[in-house]
Amino acid sequence: MSQETYELKAEARERVGKGSARELRRNGLIPAVIYGDKQAPIAIALNTNEVTKRIHAGGFMTTVATIEVDGKKYKVLPKDYQLDPVRDFTMHVDFLRVSGNTQVTVEIPVHFINEEKSQGLKVGGVLNIVRHEVEVHCPADAIPEFFNVDLSGKKIGDSIHISEVTLPKGVTTVIDRDFTIATIIAPAAGIDESAAEGEAEA
Repeated sequence: MSQETYELKAEARERVGKGSARELRRNGLIPAVIYGDKQAPIAIALNTNEVTKRIHAGGFMTTVATIEVDGKKYKVLPKDYQLDPVRDFTMHVDFLRVSGNTQVTVEIPVHFINEEKSQGLKVGGVLNIVRHEVEVHCPADAIPEFFNVDLSGKKIGDSIHISEVTLPKGVTTVIDRDFTIATIIAPAAGIDESAAEGEAEA
C-alpha cells in the first residue's frame, strides 16, 4: 500500500450547510463525510492541520485510514477533497467506508526506472510520458504504492504498454486494452550522431 495506515479523530456534526461549514473552518476544522457500504452517511469534522499534513505527505488518496467518531472506528479511503482555489486550504473531504472485500477504483502513480539503460535516451531521445498515473480496480486493503516501468533496452521509436507492467494479484486496469504508458521519441534538434555510433559499436 501507498504508506502506513493512520488514524484520525473526528467529531460528529449535528448541523450541515454552508454556514455551519464556514464556522467549522474558522475554528480550525474541516467538514467531511463518511459514506458507502450501504449505510447512512455520517457528517464529521476533522482537524485542519492533521488532514492537510496527510494530503501533503503523498499517497493520501490511496491509503486506507481509520477515523474515530465518538468512540466508534471506521476504516475509510479518501475519495475526494476540495481545496480553496485562492488560498489553497482544504475545504471538504469525502471518505468511503471500506472492508476487507471492498473493491475500489484508484489512480496509481507510474515510476520509470533504468533510464540509464535505455539506448534511445542515451543518444538524446526524450521520454514522452503519456500516463503519469494508471487507473485500476483493486482490493481496498491491497492498493499498490506505484507501478515500475523498466526502460532497459528501449530505443527511439519504442512504445511502452501496460502489458509490460506486472500488476499485483487482484489488480486490473479500468481501461480494457493494451494502452500506451510512454514512448521514446527523437529530440527536436535531432539525434547525437556520435553518441548513436558509439552505442551501435558497443
